[in-house]
Amino acid sequence: MCLRALRRRVFSCRCRPVRRRYCSGRESVSEWWEQPLEALNTEQWEALCDGCARCCLHKLEDQDTGDIFFTRIRCRYLNENRCSCTRYSERTRLVPECIELTPTNSAALEWLPPTCAYRLRARGEPLPEWHPLRTGDPQSVHAAGISIRGRAISEEHVHPQGYDEHIIHWVE
Repeated sequence: MCLRALRRRVFSCRCRPVRRRYCSGRESVSEWWEQPLEALNTEQWEALCDGCARCCLHKLEDQDTGDIFFTRIRCRYLNENRCSCTRYSERTRLVPECIELTPTNSAALEWLPPTCAYRLRARGEPLPEWHPLRTGDPQSVHAAGISIRGRAISEEHVHPQGYDEHIIHWVE
């Protein structure tokens, strides 16, 4: 197996520094969950992020098969304890490879974790039971063991040639 870093050093920071309310006005999750992604307002779009920070992990791609492997190496700007980006508003300038998810590109991003609400929504699948939108608790993603909290290391501490030594299997 010949591994290489994905061309765009693929990760997408959806890890906002501060969580906002999950629903605007009197809407319930089910009322806007059924809407097409393109119909969501900014607050609803941001609320889809569960805060797991798995998208901020570096990934490797097998050159022969195209299989994607997650590593435990995280973006240098990610606060691992909070699972949020410390430079969210500047992330695409500081890390040009950081891909901003939009309703138009989320369906095509197969490297997103299988639990990612953006990926699930693009496929018409429901949110997992532990998702903060369903539980009303932003800590539920951590309690369910989905987040990277306590399981990642900063890219600053790993030589790029050593990324393959950090492949993980807890992101399927």
